[in-house]
This record gives sequence, structure tokens and C-alpha cells, in this order.
Amino acid sequence: MQESYNGIAVPKDGAPIQYANGKYTVPDNPIVPFIEGDGTGRDIWKASQRVFDAAVEKAYGGKRAVKWFEVLAGEKAYRQTQNWLPDDTVKATVDYRVSIKGPLTTPVGGGIRSLNVALRQLMDLYQCVRPVKYYAGVPSPVKHPEKLDVVIFRENTEDIYAGIEFREGTPEAAKFISFVNDEMLKGSKKKIRTDSGVGVKPISITGSKRLVRAAIQYALDNNRKVVTLVHKGNIQKFTEGAFREWGYEVASQEFRDQTVTERESWILGNLEANPNLTPEENAALIEPGIEFAAKEFGEGVVAEVKQVIASIGASHGDGKWKKKILVNDRIADSIFQQIILRPEDYSVLATTNLNGDYISDAAAAQVGGLGIAPGGNIGDGYAVFEATHGTAPKYADKDVINPGSVILSGVMLFDFMGWTEAARLIEKSMEKTIGQKFVTYDFERGMQGATKAKTSEFATRMIENMSK
Repeated sequence: MQESYNGIAVPKDGAPIQYANGKYTVPDNPIVPFIEGDGTGRDIWKASQRVFDAAVEKAYGGKRAVKWFEVLAGEKAYRQTQNWLPDDTVKATVDYRVSIKGPLTTPVGGGIRSLNVALRQLMDLYQCVRPVKYYAGVPSPVKHPEKLDVVIFRENTEDIYAGIEFREGTPEAAKFISFVNDEMLKGSKKKIRTDSGVGVKPISITGSKRLVRAAIQYALDNNRKVVTLVHKGNIQKFTEGAFREWGYEVASQEFRDQTVTERESWILGNLEANPNLTPEENAALIEPGIEFAAKEFGEGVVAEVKQVIASIGASHGDGKWKKKILVNDRIADSIFQQIILRPEDYSVLATTNLNGDYISDAAAAQVGGLGIAPGGNIGDGYAVFEATHGTAPKYADKDVINPGSVILSGVMLFDFMGWTEAARLIEKSMEKTIGQKFVTYDFERGMQGATKAKTSEFATRMIENMSK
């Protein structure tokens, strides 16, 4: 490791977090790189760091302390190095493994297409983890926001994040369209219009399975009972549909003793309700109208029933499946209404990239918006926690923005490090501060009788509430 990165000296009184054999070893004085962020990120980071340090001091009485280490990215990096994402910044985040960042600008007209995407791809941070839960007192547009408590696992490297596109009118687009029309679609009525921009949507077995694997493991580790695969497989059968199929394979092959799929639960439940049920009768219950389907389809469902009973009837039958993690799937557009109408039915969502992008923000809106929505980008041996909102440059350096997203991303960081006492202290303090109606302007305008606080004042009140 280097003694400095981007000309900034590494804290001499800290030690790096280590990773070996799938396990992190966190010292009492870990060096944690941070990127303060662009625009409002400057105000937010100052407030958040004060909260973090106070919580660690309160929780551990000086026996533990984070050694924060600034690394450069975004506008600050460009001003100092003429590079939006210096090599030293990437090196530091790799060397020290676990880091946190504020919002970053996406350069317009040149530079890196998206700094966030670049960090995720360079470190193969394939899990975008977004916990969405309600904190009492936060203004919400729904009647019962407290019913929503989900953790979204969004695939972070494929789908639209692959970034494979060709602009309309370019030779590359023309070549791509010609190849697809003349070779891949030859003899078909399908054609791509020649005046199209085109993009490629890759979804792999590797990317899909490792994402679903992480989601199921999280459910096991955190006593969550349902994992839902979110997809658009009814239309995109070989990408979104394949994600669904591969997800079920992970559940049934790698977590067989701990999981039951939704269809398996139907089959076992039907048999428990009527032990004399034949496979044909069971098949008719899980596929209404099966008698009108093709013979081959019906035979396939009957074979499925027989296979489920033979393979897991003993291990999962007699109601034992009810104590397993239920793995189901929902169409992407359906899940938007599901989390509003039946939020209590969902706990962990595993999604492809674009679907996860939409559903994360929609879910956050139910519990107060992106100002209080944390996020983590996690790979094998690396993690970057971050604010999920933008830079809001018109509010930069005005000390008015809600620091909740970065503060709660810090909660995720501390949980990830195993410093759960500090994490819970921050959460309780934030909820208490909001309960006192001492909030930044975004919440104040939706709260009757609230006091509008500055970013720094909100952090100060949080710190005070830790001692009460």
C-alpha cells in the first residue's frame, strides 16, 4: 500500500480492513476512504462524519475509532488533477476495501460517462443493496408506510449498466443494424428500423446467480422470510426470463434445505390439505384451466408435481416448508402496485439492473424519498456505501440539505463492519430527532409544527440525542 494517494497522506494511526476466505477482519482503528461528493455532498459529508464519530465514541468509549481518509473523485478531483476519477482513488478504494461516498456529478460532454458506474464496474461491485424502511414521523404519501420494509438487491454490472450503445446515424449503428437485420433476423418479419439508436442488454448466468445467491444469503443471515425475483420475463424471455429461471436454480440447487419456491409450496400445501390428492388433481389446482392446454403442457405439470413430492416431500412436507425462506417471482410492472397494496408480503427483492433502478426509487418515495434512502455497492471483498440521491448543485454550500441518505449509508457501513452498536445508536438517534420534528426543509414542509433545521443543526441534534 502507498503512504499517500492523490498527494493525501494515509492516516498513520489506522490499519486496513483485511479480507480472506470470504471473511472481513476489521481492526479497532480501520482506515475508511471517503469521497465527500459534489454539490451538496460537501455539507452532507461534514454533518455525517460528525454523527459517525460521535456514535462510535458513544458506543465503544474510545476503544474504537474510524480513521477517515479522503480520496478524490468528481469535481474536486477534476479541479486538482484534471481527472474525474484518478487512478489513485480507485487504488485506495481497492487497497482499503470498504469506503463511503457522497453524490457525484456525471460529467456532461466528455470524461467518464458515470463515475458511479465506473467505480462499480472497476471493482466488480455486483450488488447494489438498497434497504427501504420507514422511520416514524417522516412525511409519506401513503397511509401505512410502516408496512414497507424491504431490502432490494439490484444487479449492478449488466443489463443497461453494461453501457453498450451505438448512436443513431453512426457507422457502428448501421453495421450493427445491418448484421441483425440481414443475418440474425433473416427470413423473419422482425426488423430494426435503420434510423434507430441501438443498445445491447446482456444478462448472464454468472451475474444473475451471484446476485440471487447474495440476496438469499442476506435473507438467511437477517431472518427475512421471502425473496422475490423481479423480472420482465413475460416479454424478454431470454434475458429477464432467464434471470428468473437462474434465480430459481440457485434457490433449489444451492439452498435446497433452507428454501421453498412458491410453486413447491402450492404443491405441498395442496397435498397436506388432501393427502389423497393425485398428481393430476394437484396439477389442476396449481394450473387452473390445464385441461384446455396442450397435452404436453399438462403432462409437464404432472411430472413437476411428482418430482417435487419425490425430492422434497419428506424434508419440506407436513408443514415444514412454512419455516423455509419462500422464493417467488413477480413481473416488474406488477411489483410497483404490489409494494403499495401489499407491502407486508415482500421482504427481499432480487432484480435485474433497470428494474431495480425504478423500484428502488419508487419504494423510497413511500417512506420519505431519496433524502433518507441509503445504498451500498458490494462485491467479493469490496464495498462502497453511498448516497442514492443527486448532487443538487443549486443547494451546494447552503447547509440546508437532508443528510439522511449518507448517514444511513454509514449505518449500512457499520453493520457491514460488524459495529452494530454504533449502527443502532445512529438509527435510534435519527428517529428520535425526526420524532422531535427537528428536520431539514424537505421534511419540514410536510410536517405540521416542525422546526426547519440546517444540515449541520440536524447533525448536532442527532449527536445530542445519543446522550439522552
